[in-house]
Amino acid sequence: MARTKMTFMGLLVLILTLQAGCGFRLRGSVEIPAEYNPLLIQAPWASPVERAIRDLLAGSQVRLTTNPTEAKLTLRILSENRSERVAAVDLNGKTLAYELHYLIKFDAVGADGQARLLPQTLDLTRNFDNPDVEVLGKQLEQAMIYEDFAVEAADRILMRLWAVLR
Repeated sequence: MARTKMTFMGLLVLILTLQAGCGFRLRGSVEIPAEYNPLLIQAPWASPVERAIRDLLAGSQVRLTTNPTEAKLTLRILSENRSERVAAVDLNGKTLAYELHYLIKFDAVGADGQARLLPQTLDLTRNFDNPDVEVLGKQLEQAMIYEDFAVEAADRILMRLWAVLR
């Protein structure tokens, strides 16, 4: 019994050591190097991506500021655009599916005005079925897809920022 427990503990220590050594980290746990703290996020008013970035950074070592003179790094959400286009129609011309797009342009600038992350674009796409039934439910589903887009965009932006700054 004691030997099994010791083997289990040894295996657990080995797994944790390998995990720490391979660079694994939990999703959403992005750390910005200390020389870039505090971080300022500039975004259009009521930006879902800005809100998602703030949520992802909550509980991390990254300090956020609203004072541009205090910021050592400014993450700028330059634009966010939603669009949809018809993806499929039936024989009568009724729309059966849409293709939803969420286009985000962003960059990052240091306190010295130099670009730390060149302007980049994310174009997230998802198909959305549009049957005749449950019209109100479909509107809610579409809104939820756009919220998912904002969280996914925030995660990708932070990962790109982390990759460039490390």
